[in-house]
Amino acid sequence: MAEDQNKPQQINIELSEDVAEGVYANLAMIAHSNSEFVIDFIRMMPGVPKAKVKSRIVLTPEHAKRLLGALMDNVQKYEDAFGPIKHTEEAPKFPMNFGGTMGEA
Repeated sequence: MAEDQNKPQQINIELSEDVAEGVYANLAMIAHSNSEFVIDFIRMMPGVPKAKVKSRIVLTPEHAKRLLGALMDNVQKYEDAFGPIKHTEEAPKFPMNFGGTMGEA
C-alpha cells in the first residue's frame, strides 16, 4: 500500500466543445474577501455603453496565488519566444466601424 501512496495522482480532465471554443474577454476585474478571490472576465465593445461579464471564476486565496505564479511563468515563456509584451497605459483603440455599420430606424 505504501507504494500506491507515492505514485502521482492522475486526473482525467474533460473539455466539452462549447467550453473548448473559449470566450473572448478584453477586461478583467478582481475582487476578494478573506476566503475567496472573484475574477470577472468582461467583454467591452466600442460604442456600446454597457459591458457584459462573460465569465466569473471564484478561487481560494491559495489557488489565486498558484494562478498568479502560473501566469507569471507563462508570460515569461511567451516573452522568451516572441519578445516583450508591450504595456501601455492608454485604452485600446478600435476602428470606427468595429461594431458594424450604424443603422437608423
